[in-house]
Amino acid sequence: MEGPREVLERILYDGFATGNDAIVDEVCAPDLIEHQFGLAGRGDQAREHVKAAIRQVYEMMPDIVYTLEDSVVVGDVVWARGRARGTATGSFFGPPSNAPIDIALFEMARVVDGRIVEHWGSPDRFALLAQTGVLARLS
Repeated sequence: MEGPREVLERILYDGFATGNDAIVDEVCAPDLIEHQFGLAGRGDQAREHVKAAIRQVYEMMPDIVYTLEDSVVVGDVVWARGRARGTATGSFFGPPSNAPIDIALFEMARVVDGRIVEHWGSPDRFALLAQTGVLARLS
């Protein structure tokens, strides 16, 4: 059975990086508790939020590449720091900017029996807004 880091890698590499929202059904428990801002929820609601996020991220940056740079696993919990890099060729609060994107990610997930049962995520959304030019358009 996969450990917590491997399960987290699967949802990033086989889900968010490919647009494959079906991965949620494989690696997230039916009673998932999602804490990430904008995706928060429980059960089916949480799973649907994560699926929508996978589709949205992939539509904005279909060349996105995730890299986990550091992680710590203690029991059933993984804490990870990484990066998401790609090109904003899809729309994001306006037309595509075609800007290169490089943002930091911080992830924490509790994994039981090979499935994520609880998740906290903190992608650097401010950097994403700045790098895509959204902030410049607002000023």
